[in-house]
Order: sequence, then C-alpha cells, then structure tokens
Amino acid sequence: MAEKKLPFTKEQLSGVIKQYPTPFHIYDEEAIRQNVRTLIKAFAWAPDFKEYFAVKATPNPYILKVLREEGLGADCSSLPELILAEKAGMKGEEIILTSNDTPATEFKKARELGAIINLDDISHIDYLDKHAGIPEMISFRYNPGPLREGGNSIIGNPEESKYGLTRKQLMDAYRVMKARGVKRFGIHTMIISNELDPQFFIETANMMFDLILEIHRTLDIKIEFVNFGGGIGIPYKPEQEPVDLFAVSQGIKKAYETKIAANGLAPLKIAMECGRMITGPYGYLVSTVLHKKEIYKNYVGLDACMANLMRPALYGAYHHITVMGKEDWPAGYIYDVTGSLCENNDKFAVNRKLPMIDIGDVVVIHDAGAHGHAMGFNYNGKLRSAELMLKQDGSVEIIRRAETIEDYFATLDFAALEK
Repeated sequence: MAEKKLPFTKEQLSGVIKQYPTPFHIYDEEAIRQNVRTLIKAFAWAPDFKEYFAVKATPNPYILKVLREEGLGADCSSLPELILAEKAGMKGEEIILTSNDTPATEFKKARELGAIINLDDISHIDYLDKHAGIPEMISFRYNPGPLREGGNSIIGNPEESKYGLTRKQLMDAYRVMKARGVKRFGIHTMIISNELDPQFFIETANMMFDLILEIHRTLDIKIEFVNFGGGIGIPYKPEQEPVDLFAVSQGIKKAYETKIAANGLAPLKIAMECGRMITGPYGYLVSTVLHKKEIYKNYVGLDACMANLMRPALYGAYHHITVMGKEDWPAGYIYDVTGSLCENNDKFAVNRKLPMIDIGDVVVIHDAGAHGHAMGFNYNGKLRSAELMLKQDGSVEIIRRAETIEDYFATLDFAALEK
C-alpha cells in the first residue's frame, strides 16, 4: 500500500503559511531527487538511458533545473516549454519536441536548440522542411491503433487517439527521410497514461523492439534510440501499489537481449518521458478551510478551487486529503470538499470520510506535484496560486509567486474604453 506521508509537520507548515498565504503548491526537492535516482538505477543496464521529463506535468524552471542536475532531459510540446527547458540549462539532444498540430515557430525553436524533433504525422515532413529544415536526426511517433489494446480516459484507446503514425505511414516516413539524407533515426510511442500495471510497459517494449527489427530488415535503417513515452502511474489511492520500476526494467531488459542484442541491433538507446511519476507524489496543494455548509450534504469550502487542481473535476480523480493536526483522529464524518467556482463539479472530494473539520483547519491535498498547478486557469477571475520548493536543508523557497489582480488585467487596455 502507498503510505501517504508528508515532508513537514503542522508546526512547520504553519510557519510557511505565515510567509506565504494559502493556497499554494509545495514540492519536496529531496524526495524528487531520490525518486529520479531510483529510476536511473533501475535502468542502469540500458545503453545511454535517458529520461526526458514531461515538462507539461510541472512546467517550472526551478523544478527543471533540479531534474537537469540529476541527469534528466526535457520532453517538450510547445514553444514556452522549449524555452523553459532552455532557461533551466538544457540544450541540444537533452531536449525532445513531441507536439501535435505543431506551428512553425515550435519547429524553428527546436532546430535552434538542436533538440530532437519527434514528428506526429507523415504530412509534417514537408511542413518541417519548408519552415525549419530537416535536421540530422529525426524521430516519429507510432500509433499502433487496433494492433495494441489499452488506453484510458486520459489518452484514449490507440485507435481513437489523434496522436502518431500508422504502421504503413511509419514505414513510408522513414523511407522518405532516408531518401532526403537523414542519417540518424529514433522512434517513439505513447499509448497510456497513469498506468499501474508493470506488464503493460514490458509489452510496449516488446512491440517496439519488434517494430525496430522490421524497420531494419525492410528499410536497412538502424534505429538509434527508442522512446517508450511516459505513462507510469502513481498510487493516488492509499490501497494502490506503486509501479515496481525494477520489475519493469528487467522485463524490458529481457526483451532487449532477445530481440535487439541477439539481432545485432545493439546498442539501442532507451529513453522514457515520464512526468507524473517523477514529481507527482512529491507535490502538495495546501489550502485553508473557509466555510462549512450543512444542507442536503455536509460541505467543507476551501480557499483553493479546481483552478488550483482540476484533476478531480476533469477525470473524477482521487486525491488523498490530510487535515493537519488531525492525522490520528478517526475519519468519522463524511464531507464533500469544495472550492468556490460557479461549477458544481468544483470538488476535491465527494462523500469522503475525514476527521471532523473546523473552519480555519489547514488541509493538504496529496499527489498534486504533476498536472496540478500546470493545468490552472482563470475562470471566474480566479488567480493562479504560488509554487514553493521545500529545499533539502529544510528551508522553503518561492519558485513562482502567486498571480495578482494586476497580472489578471495585464492583457486588457482599460484606457481604450475611456476614449
């Protein structure tokens, strides 16, 4: 079972709140670093193993700098994400651009940085050539469609997903790029998100190794790296188990030895682009109880809302909640834990058993370190909250200030209304 622990006490958190009012997200730097080291250790056998952190999960340059120091690269899907990776000190093939419906500006920036470009469609070849030129290395995203079962509500079944090339398109795309003089090739897939079954990732590796072997035999192209994407889930619920990274690694290693090494295609670089698994469990949304309401149900109203964490509203996702100072109290009350948006799905928890909650209590919402602050928005005029880093020495650093009213109105020209 996943133990839902906190890296701070009620007293420590109270001190932080005096300086930085709630709501805010806070990340545990030491835990993130240790988590990255575990992943790298699990794949120590793999030639030039590289984890490209999915920037969309936690797009903050302070987080990216920590990850770069631990040897990670960046998986980017937009121009701002490419710039964030650059600001964090990443460069060249430490960055990979995997976007879809991609504008020319993104391809141009990726070429400027020397990043790996991972194309999402065969039609993007001519578009890339026209606007940014064909790079030395190219990669394509494979969508197995009906050849691979799986998917979930986050990405969808492969056959219904908008991402990637079909098998036939993939072979044609490599043939075209070889004819245009490309010498270095990669391949990528991403068909699942937040998956807890280790076997799924091993099966994906087998599928990709078979495909790499076919490409070599058919087109005489040796693939330099394979990127298995991300998708490794985290145990949001206490009763769930985390993915055994070493079991995944050993399963992939066995497939590598029998399908890649045995056929003379080694060394093949192994890459991944996990986001949620890297930072998710080590980020927390801290909020204060503003109101209690008792009508047909019992409601607890926070100073945070789905603008701070929209996963429960968007996916019906579970996020564990700790009431600070009441960790050992019996969960004898049933609440809906809500925010203040004018939307009835603005709820962090529905019919959740919790200890008795009082106005002024501080609650911590767990596993908000990925796809939390990143998915924030300004509906109802809500201002995006601050991000803090709990440093290795126990100090707290602000890594993104909270938005202000001035920020919210910065793109409006009120003076023009008076003319």
